Amino acid sequence: MNSSPAGTPSPQPSRANGNINLGPSANPNAQPTDFDFLKVIGKGNYGKVLLAKRKSDGAFYAVKVLQKKSILKKKEQSHIMAERSVLLKNVRHPFLVGLRYSFQTPEKLYFVLDYVNGGELFFHLQRERRFLEPRARFYAAEVASAIGYLHSLNIIYRDLKPENILLDCQGHVVLTDFGLCKEGVEPEDTTSTFCGTPEYLAPEVLRKEPYDRAVDWWCLGAVLYEMLHGLPPFYSQDVSQMYENILHQPLQIPGGRTVAACDLLQSLLHKDQRQRLGSKADFVA
Repeated sequence: MNSSPAGTPSPQPSRANGNINLGPSANPNAQPTDFDFLKVIGKGNYGKVLLAKRKSDGAFYAVKVLQKKSILKKKEQSHIMAERSVLLKNVRHPFLVGLRYSFQTPEKLYFVLDYVNGGELFFHLQRERRFLEPRARFYAAEVASAIGYLHSLNIIYRDLKPENILLDCQGHVVLTDFGLCKEGVEPEDTTSTFCGTPEYLAPEVLRKEPYDRAVDWWCLGAVLYEMLHGLPPFYSQDVSQMYENILHQPLQIPGGRTVAACDLLQSLLHKDQRQRLGSKADFVA
């Protein structure tokens, strides 16, 4: 991840006495024995996410447990701290998973997160193959609200995909996994780190050009297309062919969609980021 623009430095973790500075989210009195860890609900590069029941009040949380050794070995401290920083800001938005508090042991970091129990959007989409337009529109509107909120904080999300969209018990979306977020990006700023998931990469990222927050609106278009049609818009099993499709092939929209849906997809999946829907006014509720 690139360093932040001048004036907005990324938080630098301290390693005094083997500790990492967890900043304002730290709860020095918390410890692993406060929880009954029930099952693994997610895995990542540096640890796993566990469903946990807090013994004091019976409340359920998703606890992200990260191995310090892995983080330090791969020099990912700034990545982890950036994710923590974004999580702290999320508690004020209903469609973003929030960090309640964090703590550590000599070997591990613990992030106590909201538990979202409706499963990944990816799971529901795989099971049902595609969604009817009203349902897809509902999810897309809530995701757009979440992305717009992050942008209002000068954060680019950069990894929107069905696996990172959870559903809560009432059927609302909750965006999760902020490891690729870039903080401190003003409306006119750009960044250039090549990152994301192949199926959802915007053309400007593939061209390795400086890009702005419009990449998130491309990703929203790709996710909306997948919800409606079962596959991302330029998908190929051959990744190099898929990249070629993203860069050069016109968008093909199968029949049976409303004019409004087609117009929205065309506008979000515009290959020129300057002409893409959201590139000028961003998210306007």
